[in-house]
Amino acid sequence: MQINKFTIATIVGLVLAVVVAWLYLGSFGAPQKADGDITYEQFTIAEDAGTGDVVGRLSSEGFIKSPRAFRLALWWNGTATIKPGGYMIAKTLDAWTLADIFSKGPALIWVSLPEGYRKEQMANVLARKLGWTDEQEIDWVVKHTAPTPDEIEGVYFGDTYLMPKDDTPAEVALRLRARFNEKFAPLAKEAVAQNIRWPTLLKIASLVQREAGGKDDMPIIAGIMWNRLLAKNPMKLDIDATLQYARDTRDHYAGSSYDPDGGWWGAAKAEDKKIDSPFNTYTNKGLPPHPIANPSLDAINAVLFPAKTDCLFYLHSPDKQIHCAKTYEEHKKNIDTYLR
Repeated sequence: MQINKFTIATIVGLVLAVVVAWLYLGSFGAPQKADGDITYEQFTIAEDAGTGDVVGRLSSEGFIKSPRAFRLALWWNGTATIKPGGYMIAKTLDAWTLADIFSKGPALIWVSLPEGYRKEQMANVLARKLGWTDEQEIDWVVKHTAPTPDEIEGVYFGDTYLMPKDDTPAEVALRLRARFNEKFAPLAKEAVAQNIRWPTLLKIASLVQREAGGKDDMPIIAGIMWNRLLAKNPMKLDIDATLQYARDTRDHYAGSSYDPDGGWWGAAKAEDKKIDSPFNTYTNKGLPPHPIANPSLDAINAVLFPAKTDCLFYLHSPDKQIHCAKTYEEHKKNIDTYLR
C-alpha cells in the first residue's frame, strides 16, 4: 500500500501534537488530578524569602511539576517577584492558574507591630498595611480598642502577625488582644501569686518599657519604680515617658475627636512637667489611669521579678547605660557626670 505525502504529514503532525501535549502537561499541568472539589491549603511565604526560594518550595512540596515552566507562567502574568504572605493554593491547579494566584498577591499579609508602641502608632501601621480608610483607622483607636477601661491600652500585643488582608478593624483588635491573652497567661499566675492585679502590672510594665534603654535595664528600672511606690512615704514616680504620653495625647485629641497625623514620643521638655493630666507623674502620685503603651513580655517579667536595689533615682547616659542613685544628691552628681 502506498502512503502519500499528505498521510505522512498527518501522522507526523499527530505525533508532534502528542509529544507537545505530553511535554506541556509534564511541565505546566497540575501535579495531581482533580477529584471532585478542589482542596486548598495555606502556603505561607516568609518576609525575607526570595522568589527562587518560593519556586523551590513549590517544587519540593509538589505544587508544580517544573520550576522553569512555572517561572515562565509567572513572567507571562507580569510577575517578577512573589510577595510574602499567605496564599491558598492546591496541588490540582496547573501552573498558569497557580501563577495567576501569586500574581494577585497574598490573601494573608505580614504585619509587624513593634513592642512598646501606643495603640495610635499601631493604628498607623495597620492602616498602611491593610489599606484602611482614615475613618477605619480612627475607629480602631477610639472605638474598637476601648471595649472596657482595662483594655484601652496595654493589651494590644506587639508582635509579627499573618493577617487576612480583609480583616476589619474590630477583628484586628480582637486578634491582638487574643495574642496578648495567649502570651500573658503564664505570667498571670505569677501575678496572682504575688497579689499584683494585672491592670497594675501592665501600667508599671508600660512605664518600664518606655523608660528602658534595652531589656537589660528593665529589672533595674522596675525595682526603682517599686521602691518609689512602696516607700514609707510614697514618692511621685517622675517618669518622663508619662509626660510624653500626656503631651502627645493632648496634642492629638480634641474632645472626642482624634487626629492621627503627627509624631509620638518626642523628648520631654521642662514645660511638659506642668501639663494638666492624670498621666503626669510629676504632678500626680501613684500610677497613671491606664498603661501608656503596649509592653513586651520582657517588661512584664521585669515588674514581676525586679532587680533588688536601694536606688530611688536613675538616668541614662548618652551611650544608653543606666546609672542609679540612692539619694537625690547622688542623682544630681550623676546628672553632672553623665549629662552635662
